Amino acid sequence: MEGEAHLDQTIAGRFKYAIVLTALTLVAEVVGGIWTNSLALLSDAAHVFLDIFALVLSLVAIKLAAFPATDTRTFGWHRAEVFASFINGITVFLMALGIFYEGWHRLFDPQEVKSLPMFIIAVIGLVMNLFAASALHQHSHDDLNVRSAFLHVVGDAAASVGVIAGGLVMYFTDWFVVDAVISICIAFVIFWGAWRVLREASHILLEGVPRGLSVPEVVEAIHAVPGVNHVHNLNIWTICSHILALSAHVDILPEYKEERQAEVLRAIEEMLMQRYHISHTTLQAECTMCIEAPPVIKELRHRPRVRDQHGHHHDDGGHAHGPGCAHGHHH
Repeated sequence: MEGEAHLDQTIAGRFKYAIVLTALTLVAEVVGGIWTNSLALLSDAAHVFLDIFALVLSLVAIKLAAFPATDTRTFGWHRAEVFASFINGITVFLMALGIFYEGWHRLFDPQEVKSLPMFIIAVIGLVMNLFAASALHQHSHDDLNVRSAFLHVVGDAAASVGVIAGGLVMYFTDWFVVDAVISICIAFVIFWGAWRVLREASHILLEGVPRGLSVPEVVEAIHAVPGVNHVHNLNIWTICSHILALSAHVDILPEYKEERQAEVLRAIEEMLMQRYHISHTTLQAECTMCIEAPPVIKELRHRPRVRDQHGHHHDDGGHAHGPGCAHGHHH
């Protein structure tokens, strides 16, 4: 736990550093964009503004994840970072739509731009972005929250390069339609980054199997543990970037008495942690020796509902429900 807390503190410190740099870039590009009449620079400024939104949201998510579990939130607030990533992805996507719309109009109605000041301000923005990106890069590979923020900053750095190139072209040629072309290119860069973040965050929020993990491979590995006869009712999911979870019923061979069943389960847990980094496991030992083995993955069923004499729906516990879906538990 101490190592995890230290990791969160390190990431939080890097986020604060990136937020300060990004805020300075925002001020420079908003003032510069209005002064130079550059849509490309203002588009980059819009991206920077949402970079700050993303970074602050991600920092808040780290703080929330440090809160302890409670009797109403048994997983604590770890999922907050995934939710933050999802919101980041949506905001970036909407921003890209706005940039594309404005850029498309300027394609047919180019406006004069003060290209030299635009170039200088874009260079300043690029330098700030590179410093911010370098602060986040170390943790961007294994933390979805950091990766989403890192993509914001990298996308903005790429946009700054485009603005710099456009400023040079317009300075020497006065071909001001370049400003609109660069804005549209920035929009496409943002679309791609947003799609990747939304796809990953949605997969986690929908309880998908962690990317890179194969259910058949994990089942085979569990079967290879001495004493295991069969595995069923298996679920594998991601709680947050650092925590993978698994639950399963394990049918243990009858010659393994009760005290040895615990050893089998402990061996499974150690194997899952070492080989697949699955740190949150819930295993139920059984000794049924079923003639026909149940399926590895159990189909979820709705809680049964019955009508009372007044025609109202009730579940099997007697609580009335509306038209929504009530999910049952694994047994």
